[in-house]
This record gives sequence, C-alpha cells and structure tokens, in this order.
Amino acid sequence: MKRLKITETALRDGHQSLIATRLKTDEILPILEKMDCVGYHSLEVWGGATFDACIRFLDEDPWERLREIRKRVKNTKLQMLLRGQNLLGYRHYGDDVVEKFVEKSIENGIDIIRIFDALNDYRNIKTAVDATKKYGGHCQVCMAYTTSEIHTVDYYVEKAKEIEAMKADSICIKDMAGILLPEVAYELITKIKKVTSIPIELHTHCTSGIASMLYMKAIEAGVDIIDTGISPFSGGTAQPCTEVFAEIYKGHERDPKLNLDLLSEIADYFKPIKEKYRAEGLLNPKVMDVEPKTIKYQVPGGMLSNLLSQLEGQGAADKYEAVLNEIPRVRKDLGFPPLVTPLSQMVGTQAVFNILTGSRYKVVPKEIKDYVLGMYGQAPAELNEEIKKLIVKDEQPITHRPADDIEPEFEKLTMEIGDLAKSEEDVLMYALFPEIARKFLEKKGKPQVEEIEEYHINIIV
Repeated sequence: MKRLKITETALRDGHQSLIATRLKTDEILPILEKMDCVGYHSLEVWGGATFDACIRFLDEDPWERLREIRKRVKNTKLQMLLRGQNLLGYRHYGDDVVEKFVEKSIENGIDIIRIFDALNDYRNIKTAVDATKKYGGHCQVCMAYTTSEIHTVDYYVEKAKEIEAMKADSICIKDMAGILLPEVAYELITKIKKVTSIPIELHTHCTSGIASMLYMKAIEAGVDIIDTGISPFSGGTAQPCTEVFAEIYKGHERDPKLNLDLLSEIADYFKPIKEKYRAEGLLNPKVMDVEPKTIKYQVPGGMLSNLLSQLEGQGAADKYEAVLNEIPRVRKDLGFPPLVTPLSQMVGTQAVFNILTGSRYKVVPKEIKDYVLGMYGQAPAELNEEIKKLIVKDEQPITHRPADDIEPEFEKLTMEIGDLAKSEEDVLMYALFPEIARKFLEKKGKPQVEEIEEYHINIIV
C-alpha cells in the first residue's frame, strides 16, 4: 500500500470547531515555515467560516491572510473548503460570481478546493468544479455522509462514480457529524476503490468518540488521505490528533513520514494560544465533550449544545430529549437531508418549533419553505406529501438547478460597491457579506492616524 497522507486542519477546521474560527493571522504566520517542513500532504487554511470570521470578528482581510500564508508556505499544498454554489456565504450566487471566486482563490494561493453540496445535489457544484479545473486547481468533490433508509453504502458508491465522471481529482468522504462507523467505512472505501481510480480522503470529527477507530479501519481499507489536527486543536468537535497517527504508523508500510520533532514544536507553539482562548471563554468546555448520542440522532456536536442553549433560553430545557427525537422525524418528512450547514440548522429549528408549539409544522421558517420548494436543490428522497402540502399548499416546487434562475451579477455588484472596492477580491467580499463587507471596506479605505506625537511628548516630560 502507498504511504498514508495527512491533511492538517488546525488552521481552518480545528479552530473553527473549537474556538469559533477566531485564530488571528498574526497567530498563524510565525509557525508556517515549520509546518511547511513537516511533510503534510496539505494544510487546510481557508474557506469554511474563516472568510466570514475575518471580516466580521477579527477586522482582517481574508484575501490578505491567504496571500501572507502563501508567501511562507513553499513546499506544501494549501487547501480550502467551498460550499458549491453557496461559496462561503448563505445563498446561491450567479455562475459568474462562483467562477470569479474560484479563479481568485487559486490566483491568491489555493491549490486544492474541497467542494460540497449539503444535499449531495451535484448540479449545485458543477460551476465550481468546472472553474477549479479551468484555473488549474486540484478539484476535490465531497459526498456529505449521513445515514437513512436511502443513504446506504451502495448509494455512496454510486456518488463516487458520479464524482469521478465529473473529472474531479479526488473524493472526500465528509463525515461532518462523526457518525461513520469503522466497519461501514471499511466496506465503503473498499467498494469505492474497486469502481474508481482517484484518491480518497476521509474527513471526520471526534464528537461521537469513534473517530480514531474509524481512521484505523479506513487506513486498513486503503484510504489515501486523512484529516487530522495538531494536538492543541484536535479532539472534541474537531479532528483526531496529527501526532498520534504520525507516531503509531511510524515504521509501518503506511507510515506518513511526518517530522515528529517539528510536530512537537508546532504543538508547543499552539498550546499557549489555545490556553489564551480558554481563559477568554472562547473555548467552551462543552466542545471537548464526547457525545455518543450523535450516532443515534446524527446531529453534529455543536448543534447539540446550541439546541440545549436555545431551549434553556425558552425555559424549556426539559424538552431536549423530545426535540432530539423529533429531529429524525423531521429529516424523514423532508426527504432525509444530511445534517450539514445549512440543513442542520434548518432541521433543528423546525424540530424545536414542532415541540414547543405542540403542533407539528404550525410554525415553518422561510428557509424550510424554500427547501420544500426546491430552492436548495433536490432532496435525497421523496418528501412526505402531506407535510409538503401543509408547508407550501398549492405552490409548485422547481425541479431545475436553483442557480439557473440567477442572472449574472458580478458587474452589478461591482457597480453597487463602487469605489470602496479596490480589487475584484473586494467585490467578491461584498458579494458574500454585503453589510459587514461594506463597513469593513469603508474602514479599510480610511487613513489610520497614529497617535504617537502626544505619546513622545509625555515621555520627554
């Protein structure tokens, strides 16, 4: 078997999962040269919530972060996560915006773009896939993993065939809730290997407590790449620990051949940073808990704690188990959508309304109605007809790709933001997050006056 490859997630999913994506650029840059020499397959450094967090909370330009990382990483591929037609935002964008975003991501330093759609409706990722190939990036297409009456091993084997037919460079099995059982993974990877020839990467979270066992069976089955995080940003709702797999497979035929001394130095670098965020309260102790109920309810760990918090705020914490039991029923009504952003939040909210009102679907959020009308894409299975009529009455769902209804919009967005945008990257920032991007660009455009004169006078006095 070939050497096992490792993708390091600490600089994206690790801190997104544990400290709400709050790592600052100046906390990332000093350690990059050492990370570049470890022998990783790739560093996941961008995408997901990092773009949003940079401008919303950190007052940083996400494009500048990417460029600064690229300057320092010479030997290792840089990787990002992209939500297909949603890019990194929360709606579908025009094809011209999607293509431009992919082009600029690669131009600014990204090598590998991991692309997924919450419903595994690959019509919603085609534009991003084609653009990634067009501009010379490595295109990795995900299958969002969940279980249901239809989400069988054979279902995912067929998805793998679709992914290879799209000319993707690799496949990612994206187990966002940490519910893929070790024996199932062994069967799935073995079968995919028989019908496809492109590399398989496995992504999971430690939420349910089975992640390391899952990885060991996947490695046995021949998985090509696994996602891990350096120890301070591993475990809990993040990925398994990098050092552990580098150590236990040392000398093995699948030895990832990572530099263990450098891994130790990198861990030592991040430990005080993690402790700082723990002291500030950004590292919530709950995210480090093991929650085996995840396997039963298929709810990502962060969503479990959010549901409890939401119910406590309503004085209804005693309804927690009832809501958890309602979630699988809502999923079935809605055609078994995988519980990944944004569907996890939508299904969870509907379950809360169903329980708190005492009447199922008496209150229906707009997002759920749009989902039933096909605005998010094709549901994996048929919806409950009775519930469907209750939600949308006589309105007819669309059956075409949702983005087909979106006119080209990049030029319009360029005119809207006007002189505040100094580059196409700025326009894309505005496209994704109009309100916060406008405020960010206004502030960025103002000269920063340093108050140093009075400081020097005081020193002299």
